[in-house]
Amino acid sequence: MRIHNAFRLGLIGTLGVGLGLLILLSITQLSTILTYIGAALFLALGLDPIVSWLEKRKVPRWAAILIVLVGVLGLVAALILLVVPIVVGEASKLINQIPKLVDSFTSGDLVKQLQAQFPGLAISDIADNITKTVTDFINDPTKVGGVVGGVVSAALTIGTGFFAVVIVLILTLYFTASLPSMKRASYQLVPASKRERFADLTEQITASVGRFVTGQVTLGVINGVLSFIFLSIIQAPFPAVLAFIAFFLSIIPLVGTLSGSIIIILTCLIPGLGSPLTALAAAIYYIVYMQVEAYFLSPRIMSRAVSVPGAVVVIAALAGGSLLGLLGALVAIPVAASILLIIKQVVIPRQNEL
Repeated sequence: MRIHNAFRLGLIGTLGVGLGLLILLSITQLSTILTYIGAALFLALGLDPIVSWLEKRKVPRWAAILIVLVGVLGLVAALILLVVPIVVGEASKLINQIPKLVDSFTSGDLVKQLQAQFPGLAISDIADNITKTVTDFINDPTKVGGVVGGVVSAALTIGTGFFAVVIVLILTLYFTASLPSMKRASYQLVPASKRERFADLTEQITASVGRFVTGQVTLGVINGVLSFIFLSIIQAPFPAVLAFIAFFLSIIPLVGTLSGSIIIILTCLIPGLGSPLTALAAAIYYIVYMQVEAYFLSPRIMSRAVSVPGAVVVIAALAGGSLLGLLGALVAIPVAASILLIIKQVVIPRQNEL
């Protein structure tokens, strides 16, 4: 191949590489906004089945959307007014317990054995310094060097998190109201000969994703409520915080309930907070609950949702969590289900025709 103008070829290649880098840099810079949009769209697909259910009951779509939006805002307001103060109050109690926990740990047999085995390691001095630092921080954060900056950073983090929740909530409400029009607009971008097939696949995918979100949140609410009731009965430490952890992690399929159960059981084992008997009762409860969830609750609640093999669920959750954290772990399962649906209904039929 003979190159007639090497300068022009190099210039075009350089511009192409630069354009590609610019696109990648733009995506990186907009990653937070794209995450907000993805989370809002994911939640909107979860609210759409409720809107469709109301429409089937002869409720006009505008009224169904209004009912759902009012319900969502009411739940958020209830969460802020009722649950958050309890969780914050118990979390502050947990922070106040840290010096006592450290002191009980340093006075235990394990520390004495470690000190005897490693005389040069001043474990007691390290623990005393940690206890003093935590105590000073609780009594007066300004006494601890560098803490002011940490407090400001924590305040900024909380403010950013609150801003993110508000943005995602607003986008969710907008996407829920305009989801049908967004679908119709996307269908127009597909050639007319393939539009019907594309619309059918899209409706199947969005319906499955919506049922998945609704079902997973329902399972999380059931786990959270039952956990709070049981942990309060057995007098576990900080039942509201642990119940919130159970709800939050139960949203992650397959591995979330197990992870939350392990965290709760280990918390019940902390000296000064729980006891081995409390941890044993919690372990028995969660073993029974996971069986009930796996064989009774999940098959009925998720019967019309996405169907993904267990191995694919674990791999997708781990990969999504590594890329985008909790949101990635949640979105990964519907994405995997969508890919499997496309393979079954598009790729395999085409391969069979060759």
